[in-house]
Amino acid sequence: MSFFDPSKVPSPSYVVDLQLLERNLGILEQVKVRSGAHVLLALKAFSMFSVFPQIAARLDGICASSPDEARLGREEFGKEVHSYCPAYTEASLQEFLTHSDHLVFNNQRQLQRLLPFIPEHVSIGLRLNPQQQEAEVEIYDPSAPCSRLGTIRDEFDPDLLERIDGFHVHNLCEQDSDSLVRTWEAIERKFGPWLPQMKWINLGGGHHITRADYHVEPLIELVQRIREDYDVEVYLEPGEAVALNTGYFVSTVIDTLHNHMDLAILDSSASCHLPDVLEMPYRPGIIGAGKPGDYPHTYRLGGLSCLAGDVIGDYSFPEPLQLGQRLVFTDMAHYTMVKTNTFNGVRLPSICTFDPKKDQYEVIRTFGYEDFKGRLS
Repeated sequence: MSFFDPSKVPSPSYVVDLQLLERNLGILEQVKVRSGAHVLLALKAFSMFSVFPQIAARLDGICASSPDEARLGREEFGKEVHSYCPAYTEASLQEFLTHSDHLVFNNQRQLQRLLPFIPEHVSIGLRLNPQQQEAEVEIYDPSAPCSRLGTIRDEFDPDLLERIDGFHVHNLCEQDSDSLVRTWEAIERKFGPWLPQMKWINLGGGHHITRADYHVEPLIELVQRIREDYDVEVYLEPGEAVALNTGYFVSTVIDTLHNHMDLAILDSSASCHLPDVLEMPYRPGIIGAGKPGDYPHTYRLGGLSCLAGDVIGDYSFPEPLQLGQRLVFTDMAHYTMVKTNTFNGVRLPSICTFDPKKDQYEVIRTFGYEDFKGRLS
């Protein structure tokens, strides 16, 4: 890990390490080169457009889940734009079409209804639901029972494939390549006869490709086999893997108290700034801290909002926490900036970069009252 000085940035703030980001991009580029896949940045996980030039130098484009993401990708990334939404209105469809090269539909009925509005140059895809449960947390499982995401085999109509160029399969969440292999086996069992009709296959996201213990070789072999067996282009849509372990979240202790245990209040909020802590749930690491009892002084870290459950978690420290002490949370780039909110009028964290090669810290953006007011009326 690069040496990082939290006193060089505002508090609270997200800080992306450009060297760590480049490391991840190098891994993804190698997957591209060796497998022949096209790799897209999933904006739902990481939309920090100030670093898009660095990412665009290695990856092929972006995938979007809303018209605004598609527009951001078109304007700031400048390469391919692939879009998917569980349901389109005529109005939202027109916005998507303005910026998208590929457009994926959730089911064939929706596609047939909106097909007259889609120009011939747009490549159309259909999302499939393989009903192969791999995700460990149900809220993130596209194959959970009664999922609204994708077309199951019983609802699939082979007679309505004439305008469809590709199949889209997003079935994973923070998983290794063995989950993808099982997912693809389910796709072949259920939809195999129609795969040769496709021009492309999109294997979605949820691949933890840049994680240290991820098994890259099975992924590369699977992509190669799909390309050879079906003569298709293959797309991958990692979002989290692009920014995994590249960012910090800097926060400051602003009060301490005691209620059956030591408590600390930070100048940040789980609810507003780290929502995956409550939603996933997820426990981020803190540099120099441990689990409760690892060190002599255990604290429950809480946020600024009035939500009783605005708690980041319990951590232990070698020394008592001091007012004004900076805490540095790790792996805080993906699913952070994209999920923030201003509940209670809590201000959004600053967005920064850190370049270890130059020992350079840059504040990209700060937020204030107008950002809170501008979301309301």
